[in-house]
Parts: sequence; structure tokens; C-alpha cells
Amino acid sequence: MPEKAKKNLALTGLFAAFMFLQLTVLGLGNRAGEGYLSAARREMVYYALQVFVILGFLAYAAADRLLRGERARRGLLCAVLAVFAAGAVAMLLAGRDSPFYLAVTYASMPCLGLLGGAVYHRMSLETAAGEKTARSMGIGCAAAVALQYVLQLRWGVTPLLPVFAAAALALLASLLLRSASQTQPEAPEAAATMRQMLFVCLIAASFLLFTSFYNGYIHHLQIQSGYTEYNVYSWPRLTLIPCYLLFAAVGEKRRGRLVPIAALCIALAAMLNSVLNDSEGAYWLNMCLFYCAIAASVSYYNLTFWRLAPQTTHPALWASMGRMLDSGMVLLGGLLHLSALPAAAVLALNLGGLAVTIFLLSISGGFDLTDPPEGTSAPALLSEEATFDRMREKYALTPREAEVLRELVLTEDKQTVISDRLSIQVKALQKYVTRLYRKTGTATRSGLTELYHNTMIGL
Repeated sequence: MPEKAKKNLALTGLFAAFMFLQLTVLGLGNRAGEGYLSAARREMVYYALQVFVILGFLAYAAADRLLRGERARRGLLCAVLAVFAAGAVAMLLAGRDSPFYLAVTYASMPCLGLLGGAVYHRMSLETAAGEKTARSMGIGCAAAVALQYVLQLRWGVTPLLPVFAAAALALLASLLLRSASQTQPEAPEAAATMRQMLFVCLIAASFLLFTSFYNGYIHHLQIQSGYTEYNVYSWPRLTLIPCYLLFAAVGEKRRGRLVPIAALCIALAAMLNSVLNDSEGAYWLNMCLFYCAIAASVSYYNLTFWRLAPQTTHPALWASMGRMLDSGMVLLGGLLHLSALPAAAVLALNLGGLAVTIFLLSISGGFDLTDPPEGTSAPALLSEEATFDRMREKYALTPREAEVLRELVLTEDKQTVISDRLSIQVKALQKYVTRLYRKTGTATRSGLTELYHNTMIGL
């Protein structure tokens, strides 16, 4: 299999594994308190879980800024993976009608957010390196939705669910602990401005507004009915699959310029959910529209923030900003009680959000479908020489150490080949490699490569 195809397959597997675990754990967590908490308190639990997920994403962004060296980062991820695995096992085995289940759920959500921050950051770095992350995101999400629906929802929590969850966790750990892409990024473009990032945040929030009403509405109904008469996890959930595949197809076209248009078209259809809620048929239609709107908004904020994050001074934070906005809009919808508003008020609110979305897209170039000039799709990156100059200065490398570093990160040759090319003994080369590890805080050749690419994008 070609190296490019292997990379795309690995990225798809990484995102599919994370999304499957996220859907599974959130699905289990939403049932916390069942049997001993009142409906009102269970709704509060649902909103509290969103807060803990946001805190997890913020914790990853903070850790990425504070931790130096590959060993510390890997240690953090290993610890979080272990805690998350223990929490998932406890949620699968424990009864939902106990305080222990609720406590485990609360403990698992920050870990979920932290792992999500690492995955989103990785996808952003791969986007900067020119990988087809839209395809990986769309196919990965579609596969995760289909698998979770069959294992956890259609047949109930089957004995196969823990098996697939363990496999997904192992795959996530394996791929997440690998170094970032070694693909050389394309030519740089100007760094993202705060004005540009503000526009993207507002547009993403506007798209999420179209799901806010029905999200709170259906969640209230399913808790009241005990997940029997009403259930957000029923068959309309499968409409996520074609929508995600749509964005997998259009996400790479014209360098992502079709994504805002596709999301806007789906948001227009989703506006119907504010007025169609008075019959059983309307309920099922609303469910389909709701999931279409979710797929559109998720695809928009993922692909947009992944592209822009490496151009900012806090890429780990901005890479997952869309996901944090998602949970934030859920909290805002609950705080404002959007689900309790009259249909006319919700429709007016959606129309206002639509007007804001169209205005922001128009002034930010969202309707520009022309092909951008060549060499303007990648973030502001250092040149190869500038990257090595910065690493020499930052880590106080000698000229010979810098030569060895260049060979290690730009080639895949064995040490015997490198030593011959540099006209030194293998033992001498190994001493230089040991010094590089000590000075940079890394422990492997892949760690040096990741450090090189992080330096190139300004991390």
C-alpha cells in the first residue's frame, strides 16, 4: 500500500476510534442517575457533563503549552488513557441507578475532553501538512455512528460493545502516541487574525443554534418517557452517515470552500424543526433534520478550525474550539430554556441566526467559490533552513549535532547509512543522537521529527 494511503487510513482510524468511544461513553453517561434521580436533576446532570468535557479540552490546551518534551506529553496521554479505560469499564459494568455510576461518569468526561483535545490537535497538524483530513473526518464519523448504533443502540448494550470499545481504545492509543505527520507542508500564508477567528466562532455558533432548540426539546422528552416513547438514539440517528459522507466528499474540493455553503444549505432545512413538532410524523422528520444539522455544524467547525488553528499562537486550543463551542451552545440552550419557547419565538431566533450567518459568511469570503491561488492553503510556516536555525539556537546544538538532526528528521535511513554519509563512526553517531535526545527532551527519532514539525509551525 502506498505511504500516502497508509497515512490517510491511519488518520481515518484515529478519528473513527475516538468518535466511537465518544459516542459510546456519552451515550452511557446520558443515562446516569436513571432510577434514583428526578427528571429535573437528570437534566442538570446532562448539562454538567458538558462542562466537564469542556474542562478536559481546556486541560489539554494548557498541558500542551506547559509540558516540554515528548516524554512528558506521552506520559500525560498514557495516564489519561488509563483513567479513561478504567472509567469506561466501570460504566459498562456498574448499574446506572447508583451514585458510583454517576461519580465514574463525571470522572470520565474530563478524560474524554483531554483525549479529544489531543486528537483534534493531531488532525490540525495533519491538515497543515497537507493531509486529506476532511475525508478522514467524514468517513471516520460515519463508521463510528454506524458501529455505535448497531452495538449500543439497535440491540441494546450487547456483549460485543466492550470488545469493540477495547479495540477502539487500543487503536486510539497506538495512533495517538505516534508522532505527527512527516509530510512536508505546502507554502505558507498569512497568520490568522483575531477578527478572522471571531468570525469563524460566530458562524460556528450560528450553525449550532439550529440544533439547540431540538437538542433540549428531545432530551427533555426522552428523560420524561424513560427512553421509551421518545429516544434521541433511534433510527433517524443514521441520517448522520450520509451527511458526514457528503462533507467527506466536498471537504477537499476547492480547498474546503464548499464546506460553508453545504453547511448553510443543511441549516436552512433544519429550521423546520422549530415548527414541526405537533405530530408523530413531524417528530420523526424533526429527528432526521436534527441529525443533518448536527453533521453539518460538526463538519463545518472541525474542518474550519483544523485549517486555521496552526496559524494561531495557541493551536492546541483553537483546534478543538468548535467542539467546545458545541458543548457551550448546549449549555446556553439549557440556560435560556430554548426548548420551552413557543414555536414562533424559536423560528424568529433561528431566522435571526440565519441572517447573522449569511452576513458573516458574505464578509469573510464564505461565498467565494473560486479556486484560491496556488500556495495559499497552508498556515504560516518556517522554511526548512529557518526551522533548523531556530532549533540550533533554542537547544544550543553544535554544527555536527545539527547535521545529525537533519539526517534523522528528513530521512528514514538507518544509522549505518547516515554515519557513512557524514563520514563518522556509528558509535560517534549514537553519541550525537543521545545528546540530541538529552538537549531536546525527546526519547525517540519520531519524537525529534514531531519536535521539528512543531517548531516549523511555531509551537
